[in-house]
Amino acid sequence: MTIRRISSGGEFEAKVGYCRAVVAGGFVHVAGTVGQGKDAAEQCRSALSIIEKALAEAGASFADAVRVTYMLPDRHEFEQCWEILADTFGANPPAATMIECGLIDPKYRIEIEVTAVLPE
Repeated sequence: MTIRRISSGGEFEAKVGYCRAVVAGGFVHVAGTVGQGKDAAEQCRSALSIIEKALAEAGASFADAVRVTYMLPDRHEFEQCWEILADTFGANPPAATMIECGLIDPKYRIEIEVTAVLPE
C-alpha cells in the first residue's frame, strides 16, 4: 500500500511530529486542525479552510468526507458553528462526533478532524 503524507507547514507539525494529512488505503486522514480567530465560529471557518486545502491536495473534497470529529473546550460554543458546518458539508454530511475536552492551547476554541474517502 502506498502512503502519502501532506504537510501544511503548521507550527505544531514539527514540534509534535505529525503531518496535516495522510493518504492511505483509499482514505484521507486529516489530523485535528485548529484555526485562527476570536471565537469558535471564526476558528471553525479557519480550520475548515486548512482542511479543505489538505483534502484538495490529496484529491478529495468535503463531499468525500465520511467521518468528522469536533473537539471543543466548551460544548456550549459548538452551536455557533452549526450553520458553518451544515453549509460546508451540504448534502453530503459525514458521520460526526463532538467531544468536550482540553485543547493544546486555551486560545483554541475548536479542533476538527476529518476522514474522507478518495473518489474513484
